[in-house]
Amino acid sequence: FLNDDIHFEFDSSTLTSEAQLILKKKAEWLQNNLEAMTTIEGHCDDRGTNEYNLALGDERATSAKNFLVDLGISASRLTTISYGEERPAVLGQNEEAWAKNRRCRFTIN
Repeated sequence: FLNDDIHFEFDSSTLTSEAQLILKKKAEWLQNNLEAMTTIEGHCDDRGTNEYNLALGDERATSAKNFLVDLGISASRLTTISYGEERPAVLGQNEEAWAKNRRCRFTIN
């Protein structure tokens, strides 16, 4: 559950087909672990202003949350937070690094 982040295209909070597959697996896990609560962290690459990236990170986390709710997971079990560009997965100023930083990460509470 924790090892699979979902990733986004540049400047987007739209779920890719790969992200949707990962979220379906996460929903199945959550349905089998009814006591589990999760936080969905929205992250961005470092392009754009801090304010913009915080808003985009929030949109990404909300998009993932809404998808899980549509799959039957109670919204009360899901919280969201945006870290914008503040917690990169990798450092670098190239597309490979940026792509890895445009993500939602999941933690169990």
